[in-house]
Amino acid sequence: MTVTHPTMTETEALIVPDARNARRRHQRYLYRDGKIAYWLLLPAVVLLGIFVIWPALYAVFLSFHDWSFYKAPEFVGWRNYTNVLTDPLFWAAIGRGFVFVVMTVPPMLLLAFGFSSLVVAVARRFASVLKVSIYLPTIISTVITSIIFVVIYDYSGGLLNAFLGLFGIDPVAWLGDPKWALLAIAIPAVWLGMGLTSLIMVAAMIDIPTEYYEAAAMEGANWWQKTFFITIPQMKNIILYLLVTGFVAAIQQLDLPLVMTQGGPLDSTTLPNLFIFNHFTNDVNVGYSIAAALLLFVVLGTVSALIFRFVNSERLVD
Repeated sequence: MTVTHPTMTETEALIVPDARNARRRHQRYLYRDGKIAYWLLLPAVVLLGIFVIWPALYAVFLSFHDWSFYKAPEFVGWRNYTNVLTDPLFWAAIGRGFVFVVMTVPPMLLLAFGFSSLVVAVARRFASVLKVSIYLPTIISTVITSIIFVVIYDYSGGLLNAFLGLFGIDPVAWLGDPKWALLAIAIPAVWLGMGLTSLIMVAAMIDIPTEYYEAAAMEGANWWQKTFFITIPQMKNIILYLLVTGFVAAIQQLDLPLVMTQGGPLDSTTLPNLFIFNHFTNDVNVGYSIAAALLLFVVLGTVSALIFRFVNSERLVD
């Protein structure tokens, strides 16, 4: 029995080598492009290693030591972490931080959503004015904002108490009363964060296809129905992003309580970062402050992961 092998035609004999050469050239170009990409990424990786990765690793190393600026590190094992975890003031600051998040993030998201809906609904020229006006607080320094609101909250000559006096309401020690101090700090935090949050929401609303609203209008849907069944579902990813970033920013707030109240009265405005800052500046053992900062990082990472877990993110498909 003889086996016959198919023979290549002249055209095939010319095409096969050309295909192999093209494949080799393509692989060579991919290797060259990848090599260029690595060289372009190298400066960023070096800077990331010097200013982020190495300090983080060294901070973990120091958290296991009794260390200060005046003596060499002395290994103490888990003692710093034990001291932090058994410190009721640390947990009180964490709980106060969560209360501050509830005071700031939901109101900021609701106000920004309402303002963004207004911007999208009005004429383009007026919308530009609104966007500029809402973004102005974002470019103002937090320290300047703190001073402005301290003047507003002043007990004897503040604008807020003067306004309440018109209705016969007695002056309130907004920054001197533990019952009101945290709320008084939450208001400028919302004011500062609304600008960027609103612009992100405006961009998300503009990106929603108008065909969805046109089809809903043909079915007789009103504004509320369009909002709950079209706008909010289509903005799910943006809302998730703003929820996580707002939570992280709020619980790490430092400037407002530091400038406005220094953590008082009676530690009612001592948020987690201010608690760590006070220990860092007052304690001889810096390892305690580093351990507290790393534990706060664990808390932030855990809560952020839970938010991503329970608020599922889906890609928008047109």
